[in-house]
Amino acid sequence: MQDMVEAEIWTIAHTDQGDAVLIRPLGLDLSVPIFVGHFEAQSILIGLGDMVIKRPLTHDLLLDLMDRTGFVLLRIEVYDLKNNTFYARLSCSGSGFSEKAPLVLEARPSDAFALSVRRKCPIFISRKVVDMAGVPLDLFAGGAEEPEPETPETPPPESEEPGGSEEHRDLRRELNRAVAAEEYERAAEIRDMLLLLEKEEGKMP
Repeated sequence: MQDMVEAEIWTIAHTDQGDAVLIRPLGLDLSVPIFVGHFEAQSILIGLGDMVIKRPLTHDLLLDLMDRTGFVLLRIEVYDLKNNTFYARLSCSGSGFSEKAPLVLEARPSDAFALSVRRKCPIFISRKVVDMAGVPLDLFAGGAEEPEPETPETPPPESEEPGGSEEHRDLRRELNRAVAAEEYERAAEIRDMLLLLEKEEGKMP
């Protein structure tokens, strides 16, 4: 059994490299940035905003099909990260499947998120994935914008450099670049270096 923690969509950040869904494990000051396509980000935002669309999008159509056939979306899981690719799955009940023995379907994380926000079902993420790709929540603060549904993309303003020593600022810039390039193993190494440096500088207990 994988060690999973419940999480939430903290925000969707628009960066120079694209839209990133920031998944925050509950109770932690970390987020896991998962980059998605622009149209996928729009669908997630529409679901988050409970917007009513005259003609159903693909995710709405799938949920309508599930409703009509008696299936229920129980939860979604981001369960693995391999070669900088995140893996997700859906757990469903119905037609002989139950909460204890659900139907499990592989899914892209972006599709899983778009479905979960419409059904308000729980999101879980593997602790292993958090350890591999989690970054401080404030990494994106001030350096990214939350996109609006159906709004043309515009470049975000230049972010202000965080305070601290020059070494601290250099590491944060390097971490930002690694996350944007989806080099999560390198990002995890830099994150650990930052945490150690912050402890030495007395910023952490």
